Amino acid sequence: MDIQSLAGLLLIAAIAAYSQTLTGFALGLIMMGGIGLTGIIPLTDAAVLVSILVIVNAAQVLAKGWRDIAFAQALPALAASLVFLGLGYFLLGLMASASLDWLKAVLGVVIVASSIQLSLKPQALPQLSSRASFIGFGAVAGVMGGLFSTAGPPLIYHFYRQPLKPTAVRETLVAIFATNAVVRLALVAGAGHLPSPSFWWGLLAIPVVIASTTLARRYPPPLSPLAMRRVAFLLLFLSGLSLAIPAILKLSAAAV
Repeated sequence: MDIQSLAGLLLIAAIAAYSQTLTGFALGLIMMGGIGLTGIIPLTDAAVLVSILVIVNAAQVLAKGWRDIAFAQALPALAASLVFLGLGYFLLGLMASASLDWLKAVLGVVIVASSIQLSLKPQALPQLSSRASFIGFGAVAGVMGGLFSTAGPPLIYHFYRQPLKPTAVRETLVAIFATNAVVRLALVAGAGHLPSPSFWWGLLAIPVVIASTTLARRYPPPLSPLAMRRVAFLLLFLSGLSLAIPAILKLSAAAV
């Protein structure tokens, strides 16, 4: 990896971590969108890097907050997500072997759909949802996590509708995402799909994520939380369109 590509990767990681800290989501989506647009490293390697960064972020968050995890709601969602994580990873392999454009098209659609879904303000429910609902949302999150390490949107939407303390929701989601990331890394290792040599330079993003997280906590921008969320939504939406449209046009032209 040349110095320009490495600098670009670290910049994307810094933006993703900064946004994650201020809005509570989007680290994986911004990382995958930015890498997909720039092509700095293969998307399959980018998903591995995102898994590692999610674990790093979770270690910072859960060091003190693990006691707030809502285990009764976390366990069914986590179990379903882990089962369907394997399906997502299998689909990733199929698309990677078929065409890079398929990967870009699906990733772009996932990012656009996620940005729209996350822009909707969840309506609080009067009572906790059923166990089956947590299983259903966990399954969808598992497929997305297996594909691109982007399991967040379905569970974020569902958990923030629950009559739970905000701290419990945040810690629970972080714990689920971190566990998914660990299992996904185990799948990659077990399948023998080692990242390309250029990937290992990407591990320099770890201290960048730690620094950006600390910076966002100490020196937040002079914007309201709503304004920050809108900036994040717009960034995700545009990056998703930029990925999906060219790839879909290429696939359509090839099919004619």
